[in-house]
Amino acid sequence: MTAPYQQIAAALRLRISTGELGRGERVPSTRELMREYGVAMATATKALTTLQAEGLVHARPGVGTVVGPARRTAARAGEPALSRDEVVRVAIALADTEGLAALSMRRIASELGVSTMGLYRHVGGKDALVLQMVDRALADFPLPADEPADWRAAIEAAARLQWSAYRRHLWLAGAVTIGRPQLLPSLLSHTDVVLRAVGGFGVDPSTAMYAAITVFGYVRGVALNLEAEALAEQDTGMTADEWAGEQAERLAVLAGGLAGFRALGEEFDFDFDLDQLFEFGLQLVLDGLGARLEPVRARLR
Repeated sequence: MTAPYQQIAAALRLRISTGELGRGERVPSTRELMREYGVAMATATKALTTLQAEGLVHARPGVGTVVGPARRTAARAGEPALSRDEVVRVAIALADTEGLAALSMRRIASELGVSTMGLYRHVGGKDALVLQMVDRALADFPLPADEPADWRAAIEAAARLQWSAYRRHLWLAGAVTIGRPQLLPSLLSHTDVVLRAVGGFGVDPSTAMYAAITVFGYVRGVALNLEAEALAEQDTGMTADEWAGEQAERLAVLAGGLAGFRALGEEFDFDFDLDQLFEFGLQLVLDGLGARLEPVRARLR
């Protein structure tokens, strides 16, 4: 009996051989294959990996998996055939198009045209590679050289850069942690911004660290919804507002006995937007920090 991943690979292979999918054209992503064939992500990923191993498709940054073999840039004289930066960049491109769960050392090796063991020699295992991906993804949104003198403006700038990185790389928020933070240069530099900003209030070290974790945790917390929302829109074909519109009647029934919802009024039309939510909450976090820190500075005067 033919395995499901082989059936999917065969169907895509036929579309490529007949010219239905031409060179450079995008093939269905793992999530699209999951929805179309009703399979798990691992199965969909294996189907695409099979075609990549055959040289029929490859991942193209910012586009997805497309028809045709990958074209690697020839190494210059004296340089290694494969660099760590190249591996990290390809891994980020794959995670951007297919999600972090679809990432494997075997798939990256296939994309680069090298052996899996050769890949391990460059970046270590997958866990080590993900750390390098996180560091590179955040480093692509560098902190300003001229940091704002105002504590609030400095924290805002760092928080918005983090948000931009999370928006660009939907997998990123799920790859970083708070309780056991990764010791990476890009993450530490963002933490340092908040520590120096609140340090001007004369607070104790624990308060300063909790302030930095609170800011980081808030931005990451909202950002965790970015990938889920993108997947929901892809699966349903509806934006958050369109989905909410379809739930209006059910919400009216369920919330009819709740005073807070009744106070919104029957004509209330809420426009949900994650960017607006991020900005709204960021100001609340900074207002709270100011209210907590200003009395400390006042006592020290």
